[in-house]
Amino acid sequence: MSVYVSTGGFFNLSADKITEKLLKQKISLVELSGGLYNEDLVLNLSKYLERGVKFQIHNYFPPPKNPFILNLASNDDEIRKQSLNHVINSLKCCEILKANYYSFHAGFLCDFSISEIGKVIKKRNLSDREKSKDLFIKSLNDISKVANNLGINLMIENNVLSKKNFLEFKSNPFLMCETDETIEIMKNSPKNINLLVDVAHLKVSSNSLGFNPENFLSKCANHITGYHLSDNDGLSDTNGTINEKSWFWKFLKKNVNYFSLEIYGENISELKKIKELTEKYVIRNNELSS
Repeated sequence: MSVYVSTGGFFNLSADKITEKLLKQKISLVELSGGLYNEDLVLNLSKYLERGVKFQIHNYFPPPKNPFILNLASNDDEIRKQSLNHVINSLKCCEILKANYYSFHAGFLCDFSISEIGKVIKKRNLSDREKSKDLFIKSLNDISKVANNLGINLMIENNVLSKKNFLEFKSNPFLMCETDETIEIMKNSPKNINLLVDVAHLKVSSNSLGFNPENFLSKCANHITGYHLSDNDGLSDTNGTINEKSWFWKFLKKNVNYFSLEIYGENISELKKIKELTEKYVIRNNELSS
């Protein structure tokens, strides 16, 4: 069982600088996500392997020089091609950094700008849902072949639909927010692709769309090989902290080996305490199931 700490919340630092800070607090399991662009970033990070750091790579990493929204279901051929190229580059970086997992977000029915991340996305025309699912699955097949050759495990992360975005669109503009569609896509994905459940995304999406998050976790259990952990108020994804009373503990699948703390705004010493708390709960869950 491994509990990683995500670099995603350290917006003003490059991942190598974040890794150094984490290592000083004896945190050596690091999920690379976002951060500042640095031409020598992967080379710099590779030096930490000798110091015992274990990396995994998530979604928008390494950050490209010219930022864009990764959308593997885009109906715009150029955006989908750009997204595929990013993922293939990320997989090559996994090989260099000896990461055996690469995880990425499910696709969207529209394309939007970097400036809209985390905010209300202004309503626009949506692509046909079935066509977008077909394009996403086509992308998954392309990615799967590269990952298989490199020995990298793949995980798709469930999307988050905030209450405000649901009210803006009067519909769901994202793939894999709810149970049935998530299962459908996973069943049509190559065998080396599994599901990374972000429990905070799930909390928000279930509140916006009116479904039971516990049922999602139960019905999707066969596909789950990892979790992103954080919490929020159920209205938007704020990457808030977790504690002993967090809602999801007893619903987590037993014997999963991949957990990542995607908690923003906490200092590293506090993240270390949360990591220790998570390890305690996961170990306890596994003992109860054995």
